[in-house]
This record gives sequence, C-alpha cells and structure tokens, in this order.
Amino acid sequence: MPGGERLPVAPRERKPALAALAVLLIVLGALGATLMVVRAGNKVSYVEVTQPIAPGDQIPAAAIREVMLSDDSGLELIRWQQRGDLVKNYRAAVTLVPGSILTNKMITTKDNVLTAGKSLVGLSLKDGQFPKGGISVGDTVAAWVVGNDAAKSQNGTADAGTSGSTGGTAPQNTLISNHLIVKSIDSDASGLGSGDTNVTVIADTADVGPLTIAASASNVALVRIPPTGGN
Repeated sequence: MPGGERLPVAPRERKPALAALAVLLIVLGALGATLMVVRAGNKVSYVEVTQPIAPGDQIPAAAIREVMLSDDSGLELIRWQQRGDLVKNYRAAVTLVPGSILTNKMITTKDNVLTAGKSLVGLSLKDGQFPKGGISVGDTVAAWVVGNDAAKSQNGTADAGTSGSTGGTAPQNTLISNHLIVKSIDSDASGLGSGDTNVTVIADTADVGPLTIAASASNVALVRIPPTGGN
C-alpha cells in the first residue's frame, strides 16, 4: 500500500447497558453466597428430650433441654420458646426417647393417645419376673408365659404330657408378645425389683386376654428388647 498507510479502523461501539448488567450479576452472586453462609451459621433453639416418656404422658420440664440447630424449615420442630405451652398443654403422642428433637407429630393435646387396636394392661410382678433395674418407661419388652402352667394359662386347659404331667417334663415357655411398650412402673419403697412391682404396658388388644390370664396366675415374665442397633 502506498506510503505504508493503514486502512482506518471503525471505532468500537460501547455498550454501557451490558457492562452494567455484568456488574449487577456479579454483585447478586456475591450477595447470594453471603446469604447462604449466614443461613448456615444461623442457629435456632429447639426442644430435645432427655428422659424416656411413654405415649399419653405429660412432658415435664425436667425431661427436656435446649439444643441449638441450624434453622431448617419444613421439619415442624418445636422451638425452645414454646416449652411453656408444651409442658402445660401437650403430651407424648409416641414413645419419646432421650436425644429426640421434638416435632409436631410427636406430641398431642389428647389425654388418651392409644390408637385403634391398642390397650393398657396392668401387671403385678414379683422378683424374677422382669430384669432387676433393667426396664424403664418407654422400653419395648416381650411377655412370656413361663412355668409348668404355661400351656394351661395360654389355652385354658392342660395338655397331657406337658403342664399336667408329673414326669419332669420341661416347662412350657410361650411368647405372648414381643412389642409391648412400658407406660409406667410403680414399685414399693424399696425400689424396682424388690417386692411387688406394678407395670402398665401398652399391648395389642388381641394379646390382652392371654396376657392378663398369665399375669393373674403369676406366670408372666417380661424381657427387655434392646433398641435397634443397641446392645
């Protein structure tokens, strides 16, 4: 090209609107990240259960404590600020175990929370009919008919060669239920495991007959069922 001249270059068109939009997006992104960090560190006081509570029982103030957790909406957790109303007006709708964080589904205002097909059964037990110091309110236990009269207690009659025999036949041990829930325990002044101990359990209505028959003959024994994954 003569004289080494260059062709003129068209001036670049500036787009201030696009530049402003890019800046705005950067700012919004930074604000969103900051909000996520703030929410992650935002702790809220909730109610944690510290003692076992059976269905239908009141929730005493001594059985709960404050626990700080991240604010997580949608779980219907009970706030610590609601503990006054909780203790005064609500009861356990299910068996509450230590370490549970209370939710709306775990409490009720009803005095009797037994569901259809469930009944309360009172048992008067002596030493050896339950683990000494090994059961407490909220525990799941199994009930067995034990002794030489087990078959008679379960069926109403003695089978030949079993409970009615005198030839040293081994005692008949029959499982009545393995999912009874201990609702209350009342013992004498000597404490659990000494003398008669009255234990109230929540049982399937279908098991009430065999359970009361065996209990009236002092032929029932309770065995504690370890929690899932426990020892």
